[in-house]
Amino acid sequence: MQNVNKYKRQYILPPEKCFDWAAKDYVSAAPVWCSVDLRDGNQSLIEPMSLDTKVEFFKLLCELGFKEIEVGFPAASNTEYEFLRKLIEENLIPDDVTVQVLTQAREHIIRKTFDALKGAKNAIVHVYNSTSVAQREQVFSKDKEEIKRIAIEGAKLLKQLTEEAGESFRFEYSPESFTGTEPDYALEVVNAVLDVWQPTADRKAIINLPATVENAMPHVYAQQVEYIHKHIKYRENVVISLHPHNDRGCGVAAAEFGLLAGADRIEGTLFGNGERTGNVDIITLAGNMYSQGVDPKLNFNSMPYVTSVYKTFTNMPVSPRQPYAGELVFAAFSGSHQDAIAKGMSFRQKNDRQVWDVPYLPVDPTDLGREYDSDVIRINSQSGKGGVGYIMLSNYGIDMPRKMKEDMGYKVKDVSDKAHKELKAAEVYAIFAQNYLIPRKFFDISECHFRQISGIEAAVTFNCNGAKTVVMADGNGRLDAVSNAIKQQFGVDYVLTGYEQHALTDGSGSQAISYVGVEFNGKTYFGAGVDDDIIKSSYKALTSAVNNLLAAK
Repeated sequence: MQNVNKYKRQYILPPEKCFDWAAKDYVSAAPVWCSVDLRDGNQSLIEPMSLDTKVEFFKLLCELGFKEIEVGFPAASNTEYEFLRKLIEENLIPDDVTVQVLTQAREHIIRKTFDALKGAKNAIVHVYNSTSVAQREQVFSKDKEEIKRIAIEGAKLLKQLTEEAGESFRFEYSPESFTGTEPDYALEVVNAVLDVWQPTADRKAIINLPATVENAMPHVYAQQVEYIHKHIKYRENVVISLHPHNDRGCGVAAAEFGLLAGADRIEGTLFGNGERTGNVDIITLAGNMYSQGVDPKLNFNSMPYVTSVYKTFTNMPVSPRQPYAGELVFAAFSGSHQDAIAKGMSFRQKNDRQVWDVPYLPVDPTDLGREYDSDVIRINSQSGKGGVGYIMLSNYGIDMPRKMKEDMGYKVKDVSDKAHKELKAAEVYAIFAQNYLIPRKFFDISECHFRQISGIEAAVTFNCNGAKTVVMADGNGRLDAVSNAIKQQFGVDYVLTGYEQHALTDGSGSQAISYVGVEFNGKTYFGAGVDDDIIKSSYKALTSAVNNLLAAK
């Protein structure tokens, strides 16, 4: 980037200030959506889709709720032509879905397009010609009047052929490269086209304002759109449509600003597939609306399925960071993020929270067919007690005390760091079991019998290296009595620092799990125990904790 002086601004602002859109803070209703995956998206693929694949993609788009679908450029290739014929002849177009076809404003191309449309019930014929300064000067060598005449003649032919066919096809016009066109001239051209079509309330015309090449910041596009919105003829009978590309990486923002500026409709693709850097991503736009409590009128409640099928149809990847759809977009590896999410989920459950406001999650992943434990809280060497605790609780019903979660978190970090990999829930549980449930290397307790005298007397049977020893000890409770027996047997003096227990599942038949910590020389050692009997689970936990202590001595 050494020669910046060769570049100039190629956009043109409207002749008046158009900032009404800036006073609005969100898109309050879903636009009319038109998928252009089968035309704009398909023509951008290294290997365009086969006819059969296009049919399956069309069915997917219908499942997702698209009511307007651009199916191709029938005059461009035999495959495009045959695809439309197949949809019509095999009655594959639902009654509530309108197919859209694209044609240049050239007579022979328009006529072939109408041949392909024979028998279609609901169709939009989308005609375009380029109006930008650069295209007028460099490509067509025509002045403004000549370019406008091309648009008018194309509009007339669409109307004529539709009337001759006895159809009621709707019309759409695009001043291609709108963002590089003088807004007042673009307005002059679209008004001339509308004068030909004379749109009515029951047969509205579509005026599409494409950012064929995104050449300015989104607020510039919004001003250009608002100018057209304010001055276009027949406004109540016109649908203003946007077709933003993503050359500056601002396609979504440009579309949202354009909707605030008065647009009614969006043409885009799934995952933003399109020429160069792509089209506007309808999934991101719909997700953004949904996150603000606006129904996007599209069905993305099984995003993993949509992603998988899309990749199969197009042979295109989906970035793991693709908003709402990528594999990692809800994933929290950071310990502090995981802790906040876990606490937010717990707060939501305890308080019967109806509004979604969980930290770090802009939408509920389950609304998109994702899972908390596999898609949100993911465990690696960056994870902490919050994430580890959430995985153990959500998958196994294990709710460790706070200090024990910290201890477990360090152990999980160590394993993940050394293995250089993410850990699945079963691997996290294995670490828990190996460190807190199973460690009875030095001794185990095979029996405990209690008798209440002034306090509690315990007869504890120790099993050490195959030899059994019975030790009697008193305490102010059963666990204290067993603890005193352990101290006598092994000559170790520690302090019980905590004891918690809970049922592993709901219901009377649930097992109990107990957690015990013992402190020795300033360090705490933890153990856990599971049993049908809560007393047994508690001394199993104590046994594991002391075994950990002895192993460290």
